[in-house]
Amino acid sequence: MTARVGTGWQTTLADLSLILFMVTASAVSRQPDRLPARSLATLHPTSPRSEPTAVWVGGPGAPALRQWLAGQPRDPRQQVTISAHYAPGRMAEAAAQAQALADEAGDGARIVVEPGAPDVRVVVGFDAPAALLAHSLRSGEANHLAENRP
Repeated sequence: MTARVGTGWQTTLADLSLILFMVTASAVSRQPDRLPARSLATLHPTSPRSEPTAVWVGGPGAPALRQWLAGQPRDPRQQVTISAHYAPGRMAEAAAQAQALADEAGDGARIVVEPGAPDVRVVVGFDAPAALLAHSLRSGEANHLAENRP
């Protein structure tokens, strides 16, 4: 009896996987170590945990936030995130504006205040609330949070 070694589809798949890994590692190694702070603000204007399903940006002609939220299809798994960006020395103003919008949005709105080009926006997305995110099993808090999951 003769055994055929290394001629099956598994070997071909392993070879292709190795090639994909090498190409990916090569591409990642050529990336710059650090992007300028200006580029980071334009690449990630907010701190999302997921893709937004709806975005509200205040301004002339924009509906009131409460009215806009009432017109959005809602799901209990969705999270409302208010992101306020501020210029140097204007953090308190941005935080106050974000808090006013959070009061208008109702319970459960998350506020993120970050430096950047002055801007306030509200994002509705399928973000996991902090209580449902992974926690260390070593902390006593993790067991308490596990009991409160839906």
